[in-house]
Amino acid sequence: MPAMETRPASLYTAQQVRELDRRAIEDFGVPGYELMTRAGHATLNSLRAMWPAARSLCVLCGPGNNGGDGYVVARVARAQGLRVNVVALVDPQSLQGDARKAYDDFAQAGGEHQPFSAAALEADVLVDAVFGTGLTRAIEGEAADALAALNAAGRPVVAVDIPSGLHADTGAAPGVAVRADLTSTFIGRKLGFYLGEGPELTGHLVFDALGVPKATYDGVPVSAELLAEDAVRQALPRRPRAAHKGLYGHVLVVGGGPGMPGAARLAGEAALRCGAGLVTVATHPSSLAVIAGRPELMGRAVTDAGDVSDALQRASVVALGPGLGQSAWAKQVWRTVLASGHPMVVDADALNLLAAEPATGNWVLTPHPGEAARLLGVSSAEVQADRLSAARELQQRFGGTVVLKGAGSIVQSAGHAPYICDRGNPGMAVAGMGDVLTGLVAGIAAQCGDLELAARAAVFVHAQAGDLAARKGERGLLAGDLMDQVRACVNSE
Repeated sequence: MPAMETRPASLYTAQQVRELDRRAIEDFGVPGYELMTRAGHATLNSLRAMWPAARSLCVLCGPGNNGGDGYVVARVARAQGLRVNVVALVDPQSLQGDARKAYDDFAQAGGEHQPFSAAALEADVLVDAVFGTGLTRAIEGEAADALAALNAAGRPVVAVDIPSGLHADTGAAPGVAVRADLTSTFIGRKLGFYLGEGPELTGHLVFDALGVPKATYDGVPVSAELLAEDAVRQALPRRPRAAHKGLYGHVLVVGGGPGMPGAARLAGEAALRCGAGLVTVATHPSSLAVIAGRPELMGRAVTDAGDVSDALQRASVVALGPGLGQSAWAKQVWRTVLASGHPMVVDADALNLLAAEPATGNWVLTPHPGEAARLLGVSSAEVQADRLSAARELQQRFGGTVVLKGAGSIVQSAGHAPYICDRGNPGMAVAGMGDVLTGLVAGIAAQCGDLELAARAAVFVHAQAGDLAARKGERGLLAGDLMDQVRACVNSE
């Protein structure tokens, strides 16, 4: 497998990438055809690194510059001694500009093309160079049939720049879309790789800036940034030798209504595992025995609002909501905590109560799509259709920092481009995972004193720990399996 190149963590829309292309060509004098040639070479290099035994390719070429990239791949592959079938889904004579030059050079080197047929797909590796970032509609007609056949061929697939059919900005796939094993992308990483269907369709992603000058990126806004380990290092620097627990905050977890003690315990243990100095779980009296099963947690029975008020006096950060419920007891507790003005992390039923009684606060909200939908008064499908917009709207309505959970979790704060997490796995789609994240945000915030930074670090740690825990298999992964992995993730140098 090719090593992923060191790359900027910035993510761009299709329009922003086009602007980067324009700047490289017009402002810095890099010819467009030179960029196309570099893209073709980069794709073939990645392909051969992943499948070194491949001896034959089928390259599907469409209209526009994506098809031009494909003709470069085909020409260079032939020069390297590979057998190449080129399927032209549009008449090459209709191509213009750099794409036409790429075809002409391919033809002058002795290359030939053919119409689509199932026989053309009899190759070791298939290359999708059909549609690029400009496509925003469902693919139809012969191209749709060809791409469906490509997906069904049972052979490795490489996408040039972006899998055909994937929306570069939203990650939506409104019709047939290529399911790539490898995507070789250029100039700027596209938002759609990390949203919606993007992670499923993109496969292994290799980025190549094609050697454009670094100044190409100056002044071009980014739409999002990828979370990285530096967020953890910023939030959790090396501890001094004279450290003591009082330096690392006191987390108060408020939750664990009748019949739901596990959520509060998971949140409390996660806060401890990431390094909080002290953790108290304020919970319904019926839940106290389960909390006591983790002896390092302090338990506080809450029968009325006064008990919560007493517990709040020593807290530096509050995690509100895990297993809270929506009973009269829960509502009383919720209102008391909100009135305190403490920095807090709000999750689970506390979010549902917030949806019924909207407010703003100094907090981190951690909704999953269903909870986000209730907060916004829309459907969860609408949230998932444009997760970036949903996260932005949540932050604008409720303040603080928002973590919209799910594949490609988003961290949105005021005045900053959102962060997207590209770690994590489907095994984490299980009860209790959100409670662990809540505890991590609170525990890290107790140590660094910065809710926004804590949210970014916690999302990364949570996903990374999930990936480490899933090494034994994704199916059957439990939220509690993350605890030992969390400890490793917050101690990496």
